[in-house]
Amino acid sequence: MTANAQSQSQTHQSGTSPWVQVCSVDDLVPGSGVAALVLGQQIALFLLPDGRQPTQSQRVYALANQDPASGANVMARGLLGDISSEPVVAAPLYKHHFSLETGRCLEDDTWQVPVWPARIVDGRVEIEWV
Repeated sequence: MTANAQSQSQTHQSGTSPWVQVCSVDDLVPGSGVAALVLGQQIALFLLPDGRQPTQSQRVYALANQDPASGANVMARGLLGDISSEPVVAAPLYKHHFSLETGRCLEDDTWQVPVWPARIVDGRVEIEWV
């Protein structure tokens, strides 16, 4: 599944930060990734339970879909897990682990993928486009 947020009508301002509506939270599969095209950029979205919340609410993460090791747009197909309580995605080709929160590679600190703040508002997934 690929979501597509190209239209200006899907962009709105929240304070001084622009937020872009990407898709419905129902378009995401909990515990796995989905690729989205947002304003011409491929983004990998991940929906995970937020273990820090007592109600086990859901949390969405957004990072670039391009694997820096291979150059392929495959991060949304990576395996999810955690290392030392940090949520990570393992890139599917070379299995490097990238933090969903910071984008840093845990095995090679010369690699990093861009991340965007993401949230769920009224059942819609939004990312802050800065």
